[in-house]
Amino acid sequence: MLGSDPLEELAIPDGTHVQEHDLVTEGDVLVGGQSDVELGVRGGNVIAGERVTFGGDIEADGDCRLDMWCDVDGNVLVGQDAYLGERVHITGQLIVSGDLDIGDDVDIERGFEANGWIVIRNPMPTIVFLFVYLSQLLRIGEEEAAEEVAEEFLADDREVDPVVIPRGANVSDDAWRVSTPATVGDDCRMHGNVRATDIEVGADTEIFGSLRAKEDIRVGAGTVVHGDVTTKGGDVVVAPDAHVRGDISCEDCDLSEAAEVDGAIRARGETNVTAVTEGADSRRDDGPGAVDDASTDGASADDAPRDETAPEAAVVPLGEGDLDVETTPAVVPLAESDVDWDAVGAAATNGDGDVEGVIAEAEKQ
Repeated sequence: MLGSDPLEELAIPDGTHVQEHDLVTEGDVLVGGQSDVELGVRGGNVIAGERVTFGGDIEADGDCRLDMWCDVDGNVLVGQDAYLGERVHITGQLIVSGDLDIGDDVDIERGFEANGWIVIRNPMPTIVFLFVYLSQLLRIGEEEAAEEVAEEFLADDREVDPVVIPRGANVSDDAWRVSTPATVGDDCRMHGNVRATDIEVGADTEIFGSLRAKEDIRVGAGTVVHGDVTTKGGDVVVAPDAHVRGDISCEDCDLSEAAEVDGAIRARGETNVTAVTEGADSRRDDGPGAVDDASTDGASADDAPRDETAPEAAVVPLGEGDLDVETTPAVVPLAESDVDWDAVGAAATNGDGDVEGVIAEAEKQ
């Protein structure tokens, strides 16, 4: 980072917030040489290359290393050790909890305090120091110690990714201008327009500014952009539940039907509206114990064990059923009837002989 090659991209990790005039993150902050950061910085370790300008205070929970010709418009508070190169200028106060290595012609206007050793010299670059230290360990035969040191310095096991600002960047409340790709993580809050070669924004992030790139731009699910999304020669992809409070200008636009755009969409190529799959959630986090619906160890839902018991018939023939119900026939033969039809006939011939008499005699039966 301290050499002449620029860093690969502008990287803003998950959960980074720009609070008032400070860039706040839980991880480290790495700034390439000749960059202008018009904000204060609060993070773990803060490392800056040559000729970096800070427009506010620096608060480092870990170490702070400022290479030669750096300028800080504010105080520098360091939780562990501090390393200041030649001709570093600090307008405020320097307070270091650990050791302080300080180079020649360093200007600290309000003085400094350090609880550990104070060494006035030109600090050795980190890469050179690591190389010399490992060479000495190998020279005296401490191979195991050299291996442990190399693993400690080179291992990429950080719990939180660092904020990376490439060489020659300009960062302020107004704009984040870089000549590299830019990646913004999830749950971030940023002020200023983002200018990069291509831009990717994560989920549930809020950007108070516009996005402009030469190539592709992707806006994550649930992200709100308070401005335009413009690309000179690339495509724009807007994920579900995203909200663009401005216009979109691009070659091809891939817009989710669940996204919202307040302004106009100007696509020189095609504009596709992507349907949201029923039951799908682009921001779902199933956790470490989740099981994939499709398969786990190569087994699908069709491979699940089945019940081999024969099913019972829904319709059973009358003679084969177990139901035993006594029923009364709707039509009864004359010989089986309980009515004394002879008496009824006699009443019909010897009686009154009219219909009323027959009915009256039948009712008596």
